[in-house]
Amino acid sequence: MSEFMGKNGFNWFVGVVEDRADPKKLGRLRVRCLGYHTEDLLKLPTADLPWSHVMNPITSATISGIGQSPLGAVEGTWVVGFFQDGADAQMPVIIGTLPGVPSELPTKITPEGPASQYWPGKGFQDYKNANYPKYKGESDVNRLAVGDEDLPHSSLTIRQADRTTNIGRADFDEVEPFLGNMGESIKQTIPGDDGTAFNEPETPYDATYPYNHVYESEAGHIREIDDTPGKERIHERHSSGTGYEIHPDGTKVVRTKMDNYDLTYGQHYTHIRGSQSTTVNGGVRVFVNASGEYDYHYTIQVGKNANVNIQVDDGDVNVVTKKGDINLHSGRNLNLQAEQGLRIQAQTVDIDIANKWNETSGNKTENTGAHIMKSTTTDLDGATSVNITGARIDLN
Repeated sequence: MSEFMGKNGFNWFVGVVEDRADPKKLGRLRVRCLGYHTEDLLKLPTADLPWSHVMNPITSATISGIGQSPLGAVEGTWVVGFFQDGADAQMPVIIGTLPGVPSELPTKITPEGPASQYWPGKGFQDYKNANYPKYKGESDVNRLAVGDEDLPHSSLTIRQADRTTNIGRADFDEVEPFLGNMGESIKQTIPGDDGTAFNEPETPYDATYPYNHVYESEAGHIREIDDTPGKERIHERHSSGTGYEIHPDGTKVVRTKMDNYDLTYGQHYTHIRGSQSTTVNGGVRVFVNASGEYDYHYTIQVGKNANVNIQVDDGDVNVVTKKGDINLHSGRNLNLQAEQGLRIQAQTVDIDIANKWNETSGNKTENTGAHIMKSTTTDLDGATSVNITGARIDLN
């Protein structure tokens, strides 16, 4: 090498990327350089251009996969760099990309076949795919960063149109418990709990140039760090629409367009200082103690001055224990009310009543093998008659 960087000055270049399919996968690019290379594709095909290495920042190790991959430029990107071999100009290094305002869009050329098919072919453009630039007469800076209301980014208009509103929340209707013979004086009502609908918050996007720092990939994945004074946001979005946005006041909106899996291999603690509302269009399954260990319980505690309300609009409430008891303990009354039947089936029924037992029924039928009643006094009062039938009746 007769020339090298620094021997006879520093040789700069400005050029356009025409190929990024580096066979060695080093992130190299083929660049047609202004003043060094002709635009005539017949005289200098893209395949004859030297491969340019891409310089990464000092914050990226760029070794053994550590740091940022040296990928990003596309065919049609304007770049600036220098030649390591000086005037020989065969060892280019790219140090950056150059945005601008394209005056024309690329023309796709098919280089396969006779030269007449693609003549006059010109380089300094994305002639293979004609993908970039996408806009003519518009800044290469991302529309989300420019903040022009007349040229909104498609992802922003999609998000605004795709906003979900009028999402229903759980309701609980007012209930009047059955109190039997307790009288009207202690009549009580369980108040209803109206779950009014809620809306997905609107995006607070209101970026002002030059404060919004945007990265957008070819597939349309977007990351925004918006430092617009008073309107600071963080937004990250997959091209499918899945993403999150942190609003200026700290509100966070997460949207998942398909399934969501949350796997935690340690403990999971959640603290909500306000209230929580969950609306599920499908079903809900909760499997506790899947490992079958001891002392892994499902515990629900409700603090003072609050109720546990469960309402099924059209269906059953089923509670089953395959092994184990069902224990109910009420600090006050236990009220059961059935619009139709109340059925109990058990091997034994034990009832211990400290004070009165009051029964009111239209008719009462008892079928039992033996009936033993023990009381200090027993009064039988039949308005019409009292009938006792038995093979043997002992009155002591």
